[in-house]
Amino acid sequence: MERIIQTSVEKATELLLQGEVVAIPTETVYGLAASISFPKAIDYIFELKGRPRTNPLIVHVANIKQAEELCKSFPEPLKKLAHQFWPGSLTLVLPKTKHVSNQITAGKNTVGIRVPNHPKLLQLLKKTGPIAAPSANPFERISPTSAQHVADYFPKGLKMVLDSGICQAGIESTIVGFENNQVIIYRLGAISIEAIENVVGKVALFDSNQSNVVTPGMSKKHYAPKTKTIVAENVKDFVNKNVASKIGLIVFKQSAQLEVAKEVILSPSGDLQEAAQRIYQTLHELDKLGLDYIVIEPLPNEGLGRSVNDRLSRAVHS
Repeated sequence: MERIIQTSVEKATELLLQGEVVAIPTETVYGLAASISFPKAIDYIFELKGRPRTNPLIVHVANIKQAEELCKSFPEPLKKLAHQFWPGSLTLVLPKTKHVSNQITAGKNTVGIRVPNHPKLLQLLKKTGPIAAPSANPFERISPTSAQHVADYFPKGLKMVLDSGICQAGIESTIVGFENNQVIIYRLGAISIEAIENVVGKVALFDSNQSNVVTPGMSKKHYAPKTKTIVAENVKDFVNKNVASKIGLIVFKQSAQLEVAKEVILSPSGDLQEAAQRIYQTLHELDKLGLDYIVIEPLPNEGLGRSVNDRLSRAVHS
């Protein structure tokens, strides 16, 4: 049987143009991709992930020109962000044209669009045109940051995973829209609020306690390991109260000096970008160890630390 992890952009392009679903690398996380021209392939993405049809998909394009062909209007503040951060880890929510099906947008009249900062994917998009691509994981599970993560999730059902090593950003894109003449962040991500505000001034943060899912990644439970996961401000207290348990510990920049089954330091230098890049990969590793608990020390609640903390709050939601 042909190995599904391959490195040929040409093969991935050919499959997508035949209406197949292919796992593709981005700088954020790996995605399950289908051309927006093939409704059956889009439907298969939802089926494969076990994703509710009410949860919209992000469309990836090669450049701003392709993006403009999919939206009715492009508010000036969002255009500023596009020129600053595209290609990059920014998804913009824009009013859609008829070229984008309601199937992709979950019936909404807006669509999330981004130009990814990944050479292999940009090469592919120039040949395929726009593709819809949510993260390549079963719904609510940890997002994949390597081709092997995807292959482990979907040993059957995919013809190809396009391998391009470990994702550089390591967490999903920041999702930004424009409502009531104000820039609004729907989902924290790999571009910090501070970086967004440097371009467009003060922004609003969407109230994630609202029940409606406007964009991907807004479910209260998401990005979750199978292992019981705890975020603890005082990891020492938790470990000491659970001495009989097999614990995997994730800390930010220095060892907690505790007797645990496994400890991972995300960034000894205290680099929030490095910590973000490693968080999902670390959760995948610890989830395979048969632990009783994964215990995580929250990151400083600033910059990308805030985005990672948002992911962790969803990973522990029960």
